Amino acid sequence: MAVVALVPAAGRGVRLGEKLPKAFVELGGCTMLARAVDGLRKSGAIDRVVVIVPPELVESVVADLGLAADVDVVGGGAERTDSVRAGLNAAGDADFVLVHDAARALTPPTLIARVVETLQAGSSAVIPVLPVTDTIKSVDVLGAVTGTPLRSELRAVQTPQGFSTDVLRSAYGAGDVAATDDAALVERLGVSVQTIPGDALAFKITTPLDLVLARALLISETEETELSADSRNGN
Repeated sequence: MAVVALVPAAGRGVRLGEKLPKAFVELGGCTMLARAVDGLRKSGAIDRVVVIVPPELVESVVADLGLAADVDVVGGGAERTDSVRAGLNAAGDADFVLVHDAARALTPPTLIARVVETLQAGSSAVIPVLPVTDTIKSVDVLGAVTGTPLRSELRAVQTPQGFSTDVLRSAYGAGDVAATDDAALVERLGVSVQTIPGDALAFKITTPLDLVLARALLISETEETELSADSRNGN
């Protein structure tokens, strides 16, 4: 059963405070986008990756990612939903599709593989989640608290989100409702969405503090690898 991963990468990343679009910000010697695509490929569970970018950036992204046979770069649209639709059009006859944020560049390949395994076991929609540790308040337009949801019933959603291709195409064909969460569109069809445990490393790099954390984690990982290599070599 063929699995295609879609990576919408057209976000400007204003909150990140960088001059470049978020997906092209450097992270440990390569762009966030390149690192996210690399994680998908290393999972061993993806047959093809489709990266969706603004049409004017297609050539530069191809140069950034290299000429890999299993990676395609296509032009998207003005909104995220337009870009995902373009990715679905490029997915061909894939049985399953994953939609993955380029900003979750440190997502472990093992998490990606678990999403695919859950799809192949019979689920039509799968999302990785983490328990919410903060107390959450709902508020009105004036900032007054209107309620306190039970924390035990809340989950923070990560990517990749995985779907039967037919289900996601149906969700995107049901209307032109803007969405930042593909599972929300699938839920509107009445399709059950299965959750699996996420991973802390799959956090979204959205703010300058997130970027500092991601870079620090990569430095720590490099140092540990070097120490391990020195130990094996008897240094």
